[in-house]
Amino acid sequence: MAEARAITDGQADEQALDETVRFTSELIRIDTTNRGGGDGREREAAEYAAERLAEAGVEPVILEKAPGRSNVVARIAGTDPSADALLVHGHLDVVPAEAADWTVDPFSGELRDGIVWGRGALDMKSMDAMILAAVRSWARAGVRPRRDVVVAFTADEEASAEYGAGFLAERHGELFEGCTEGVSESGGFTFHGGEGMRIYPIGAGERGTAWLRLSARGRAGHGSKANPHNAVVILAEAVARIGRHCWPVRPVPTVRAALSGLAAVYGVETDLDAADFDADALLAQLGPAAQLVESTLRNSANPTVFDAGYKVNVVPEHAAAQVDGRMLPGWEEEFIATMDELTGPEVDWEFQHRTVPLGAPVDSPTFTAMRSAIERFDPGAHVVPYCMSGGTDAKQFSRLGIVGYGFSPLLLPPGFEYGRLAHGVDERVPVEGLRFGVRVLDDFLRSA
Repeated sequence: MAEARAITDGQADEQALDETVRFTSELIRIDTTNRGGGDGREREAAEYAAERLAEAGVEPVILEKAPGRSNVVARIAGTDPSADALLVHGHLDVVPAEAADWTVDPFSGELRDGIVWGRGALDMKSMDAMILAAVRSWARAGVRPRRDVVVAFTADEEASAEYGAGFLAERHGELFEGCTEGVSESGGFTFHGGEGMRIYPIGAGERGTAWLRLSARGRAGHGSKANPHNAVVILAEAVARIGRHCWPVRPVPTVRAALSGLAAVYGVETDLDAADFDADALLAQLGPAAQLVESTLRNSANPTVFDAGYKVNVVPEHAAAQVDGRMLPGWEEEFIATMDELTGPEVDWEFQHRTVPLGAPVDSPTFTAMRSAIERFDPGAHVVPYCMSGGTDAKQFSRLGIVGYGFSPLLLPPGFEYGRLAHGVDERVPVEGLRFGVRVLDDFLRSA
């Protein structure tokens, strides 16, 4: 199989390749930990991004819903004023990291043996760095993209997006005028499918977020006495039913496209419309790539938090739990009805945080341009669409009519597990992966 190769003609210059690495490291050193509940600060990183844009002659604005919760937006004019604008966005915040668990300081941005280490290396300060480096390379070369490109660096993606993309969509929608499509995280990276096979999944859908709060009320009493109305037991039984529930397969269009694409890559004959189609049997034939689709065949609900009681010999009156639910496009009502059934009459539940599921066309010129950019720099690539099991800021920007794709290209070596390292211990990214990524992103943005 052909190896990925470096092509530089008419593309991001050598300075852009070096800047991508440096910007990734420097952004990691800015601690933008988001602990949720409004506990976060992105201001320093926003100022850093704004300064890099201003140095390239771009005029960014910094916007805040609350002090320190900063967002950056800028527009680069394209050569075709009749073309729809394209949004390119990345978030500045990161999830927490426990330094004691890491090989290196998670906010060191250390460059070691061709690897940049630190929280956000994959999710998603590397993409932020690639965006900045690509825009700056255009300024040096005196070129512009075909369509207007709106760049946005957001706060609070790792929580509710209340201070970030949600705030921008609600209060500053005019900055995104003309944008019909957007690209951001969680797609375009190398997934090794076995036997030297390099698969590049491009995000063309997301399950909707359904974070739930469950509550039960029972009869308080002494722990030594019989109590048939114990709130802990009532809630625990409901939580166990939710955790054991087997959700039915619902292959939505993006997942169908992913299954068809992967089946073709692996040479597996399948008929998704057959009455006896067995999704799990197909997954068994897709090797490692099964993990790209297995979490998006169904709705899901995972209990994650249980809160009850305050003393071992006291039966509490109240018990509460939280559930991380995810809903496929078109199957939200099934999710709600199923939760009503599983919780039963003695447990109340409500959405603590809810966002819509998304789907994007996989036959669009934009998807084709992303595919072409990857294949140009890796002729042996197998590009397939996929549906993300989680969510991104694309959900917020969809409120403005912007169709979102997951495309933050990276070349990753075998054994380098994107899904495990993002949000994980020892998050890191290869230098060569970054250099490949900015070339691909630049090629796509110039031509899309």
